[in-house]
Amino acid sequence: MFPLKDDIPSKRFPIITIGLIVVNGIVFIIELLMGNYLHDFFLLYGVVPIRYTNSDIAELFSLSEQLLPFITSMFLHGGWVHLIGNMWTLWIFGDNVEDRLGHIRFLLLYLTGGIAAALMHIMTNQASVLPTIGASGAVAAAMGAYFRLYPHANVIMVFPPFFLGPYFVAPAIVFLGWWFILQFFNGSLSLIADPNQLGGVAWWAHVGGFIYGAVLCSVIKTKHFYRRHYQEDELVPW
Repeated sequence: MFPLKDDIPSKRFPIITIGLIVVNGIVFIIELLMGNYLHDFFLLYGVVPIRYTNSDIAELFSLSEQLLPFITSMFLHGGWVHLIGNMWTLWIFGDNVEDRLGHIRFLLLYLTGGIAAALMHIMTNQASVLPTIGASGAVAAAMGAYFRLYPHANVIMVFPPFFLGPYFVAPAIVFLGWWFILQFFNGSLSLIADPNQLGGVAWWAHVGGFIYGAVLCSVIKTKHFYRRHYQEDELVPW
């Protein structure tokens, strides 16, 4: 399932969402210019679990070198598909969450959600020597927040590679709930595999980011837009 759009327009200009997309795009262009140095760059600025779980390796890095990847890793991507997929999903769900939380709180949700996702990945892949990069954990936090804040919104989606249709419409709570179940299921399967042969999807980072976003938006006060058109999409108590 690939989301194309939702049916909730933003009230405010999503400056943080757009800014994050632009920054990720600029960083990716810089990556393209690195050539052979890119792999070492990913090792240094991506999240490599064994750097944190193995004391002998951890002592080779300073505190700042250990903390920095929790931020830098979420702005790095391994290819065009990786970048576009994450940024497209952020665009669909992030603008509405930013609308509800406000610009600064949305940025904090995004960044701390990415950190929470990285921590979950480390805990579930402690022996991995592969660098983990990408915004998917932070984007998952925005998706979790959307799941909590807009349960009655609708998501228009398509099944790849049939991007020209047919199109399907599902409630956000169904689309995002099913997405979460898939991440959890694949993450559970990954626990019995060799962590150094899992090539590329940090399933538990997605799970951790999603849960973080949903839980955070269950306990913080959010803005309500008392407009008739949006009332059914407002936060409802669970």
